[in-house]
Amino acid sequence: MLLNLQGYIQEHVRQLLLLLLLFFAVSGYTQQIHIKRATGTIVIDGKLDEEDWTLADSTGPFRQFFPMDTSYANAQSVVRMTYDDKFVYIGAKMYNLGPRRYVTPSLRRDFRGEGNDGITVVFDPFLDRTNGFMFGVNPFGVQREGLIANGGTTGQDLSLVWDNKWYSAAEIYDDYWIAEMAIPFKTLRFKDETDTWYVNFYRIDSQYAERSTWSPIPRNFDIVTLAFNRELIWDEPLKKTGSNISLIPYVAANGNRNFIENTPTEKSLEGGFDAKIAVSSALNLDVTVNPDFSQVEVDAQVTNLDRFEIFFPEQRQFFLENADLFADFGVEGTRPFFSRRIGIAVDTATGQNIQNQIYGGVRLSGKIDNNWRVGFLNIQGAEDPSIGLPSTNYMVATVQRKVFARSNIAMMMVNKQAFQDSINGEFTTDPNKFSRVMGLDYNLASRNNTWIGKFFYHRSFDQKKLDSTFATGGNISYNTLKWSVRFFGRNVGANYNPEVGFVRRRDIIQLAHTTWYNFYPQSNTIQSHGPGFDFDLLGNKTYGMLDWDVNLMYRMRMKNTAFWNIRLRREYTYLFSPFDASGTGGIPLPAGTEYANNLIVGNYTSDARKVFFFNVSTRSGGYFNGNRINFTGSLTYRYIPKGFISLNYSFDRIRLPEPYNDANLMLIGPRLDLTLTTSLFFTTFVQYNNQLNNLNINSRLQWRFKPVSDIFLVYTDNYVTEAFTDSEGRYFAQGSPRLRGIVFKISYWLNM
Repeated sequence: MLLNLQGYIQEHVRQLLLLLLLFFAVSGYTQQIHIKRATGTIVIDGKLDEEDWTLADSTGPFRQFFPMDTSYANAQSVVRMTYDDKFVYIGAKMYNLGPRRYVTPSLRRDFRGEGNDGITVVFDPFLDRTNGFMFGVNPFGVQREGLIANGGTTGQDLSLVWDNKWYSAAEIYDDYWIAEMAIPFKTLRFKDETDTWYVNFYRIDSQYAERSTWSPIPRNFDIVTLAFNRELIWDEPLKKTGSNISLIPYVAANGNRNFIENTPTEKSLEGGFDAKIAVSSALNLDVTVNPDFSQVEVDAQVTNLDRFEIFFPEQRQFFLENADLFADFGVEGTRPFFSRRIGIAVDTATGQNIQNQIYGGVRLSGKIDNNWRVGFLNIQGAEDPSIGLPSTNYMVATVQRKVFARSNIAMMMVNKQAFQDSINGEFTTDPNKFSRVMGLDYNLASRNNTWIGKFFYHRSFDQKKLDSTFATGGNISYNTLKWSVRFFGRNVGANYNPEVGFVRRRDIIQLAHTTWYNFYPQSNTIQSHGPGFDFDLLGNKTYGMLDWDVNLMYRMRMKNTAFWNIRLRREYTYLFSPFDASGTGGIPLPAGTEYANNLIVGNYTSDARKVFFFNVSTRSGGYFNGNRINFTGSLTYRYIPKGFISLNYSFDRIRLPEPYNDANLMLIGPRLDLTLTTSLFFTTFVQYNNQLNNLNINSRLQWRFKPVSDIFLVYTDNYVTEAFTDSEGRYFAQGSPRLRGIVFKISYWLNM
């Protein structure tokens, strides 16, 4: 009996030890992934039938990120990795709960949003949890790649405009689909001799309205947040990738005619190139000579009822890699550097942004080591005799030092220097025409992403040598599962003038606060909901209070991806200068008047997975000394997977007392996007804007005949929508052409 008892105890001890071993094995297995060199050739075909895939380490189970973050994903995924001298390979198998259809907006690369299916890998090669690379594929084989800055704190920290060369394939099977990716080491930036990166994988699944991740991310953060990435362990330290130079030449034929100026058709044949030179495996030099950005998508117009300048984001490739090193100094609305000040001018006749020639430039950016990042930009802009603009040099230098777990301190200097009499050919710098800015920023990011913030001080310098040329301020946010609290403040001097920056308002002191509380109910339809409160106070020493608003808010997110929020607002505005509130060029409201109004602000976004989906927003109620009814949004119908047709719209009904103008402002933008294959795309974007009295048509045919190598045919046209007589007495009837242009462009990515 004693022997039986002893055997019983030993057996249970063995079982307990096995359970403990299994626990620790699973724990280690899920906390990191190992990658070892492939012994054979990996063929990118969406099959995963090479022996190296069976030997490769794999991820543990994926966990839900949306709608919940407390359980394993319903639709599970398994990811494996291997590599060779040139590529890092990712093989992913995404399981379903049975046969199903997949959702995508089109076959165009760089898809985004909840109404998609796809698998994505996020790399953080420098272990700083601040900057990363993202590569994704959907079941139809469509690629997307992007850059993540600022730790991926918000969705805006992910830029999908960045483009680079890599390879992928996807195949759909009965109960799963497979994606294979081959990402060249030359495409990535990393420190050689390292044996550890951070990595995460996430999947968006439209069938179950589910988003899942390998490394769990709390649902109150964004899915691209880098703070929770896990370790990727290489079987040996990575070596330098050797010579890494890419040359991207282009040739473009242009034809343009200005009917308003009645000038003959201007024809040109131009060429230039971009080059990407890896100074090290982590530091990149971009060179551009006579760049052409005609293929960049046209900006979506907006109805302008704002007293201040409207911000449009950068889309040009040359400015995108490590863009945060240059563009993220200061805060929104107070930026000391804004790259769209370079090479872009505004056509006042149509409100469209047009190119201003750039002779050439260089841009150095990247990592020196795990703690230091540097950026340097120098560009020479062309003269424009039509507006008396001399050739101008733009120079930016930045340096960033990591501190603590994920925070950093950064310094920048910006210099804009005109060339004296450059229009007449005398290229010597003009000591009396310059604009400079120097600044210091501290960017706060706690280890677990709960605390996020920024504090900055900048000062501008020019030949006038005025006082009050500073801008300072900051913000700090606290985010938990249930609470989101943010404080924001800034003080911008009256003469702060960074000519290469973006500053909506000067001579202001501002204080703002926002608090949200989140409920997570046990519901089949509601994912989260909750109330909020915020205020925004803005004034200066001269006029006292200029603007304020107070808001009571509520928001709700549905498990089917739909979302709505609403706020009841009380706002006050003091006009320190005359302003035409109708936006039609009518009699302006006088300076020194003040207005207090009640209004409702809200928006609704429908289920993004559906073939037909929409969003609508409103800002309606009291408006200065009258009232305004506003509706803005879009309607989209998808023909999966070949494309979509959408309609962007904005309508403002403004009623003001005599003698001020009433207005019915309308902006309608139908768009047709056809993706005949994953390499052949056609887009037509029409924008009718009665505020600008203009109809704009932009059509673009793109053939990606090789990776990152394209042929473009771009047609633009503008028409008068309401008859008018110009200053010289010439009459232009409704439907008369304004500007017309056509561009044929070929670019080719050549690795040297």
